[in-house]
Amino acid sequence: MAQRKQDLLSKLADRGEDVVGKLADMPAAQRLFDAAGGPTKRVDELQKRIRGLDALEERVTALERKVDRLSKGSGTARTTKRTTTKRSTRAKPSS
Repeated sequence: MAQRKQDLLSKLADRGEDVVGKLADMPAAQRLFDAAGGPTKRVDELQKRIRGLDALEERVTALERKVDRLSKGSGTARTTKRTTTKRSTRAKPSS
């Protein structure tokens, strides 16, 4: 029984190799394989970009914390009124 299964598997393997060999020679099949491989490359590129987004998210979170901390700490300083001098927009008269 084991010998019979081995024969069946070897026959299937041989036929599979023949089919793959014939498909490799067909131009239409080659285009199909190229089209099937294209999305894989695109997915790889997207994964690389997404990994970069994680680092950006961490930076944004840290900056948000810093802004919150700075806005809380300087809240009283901003409420004090500052006196400024008025500036004239006219040009100085020439001598």
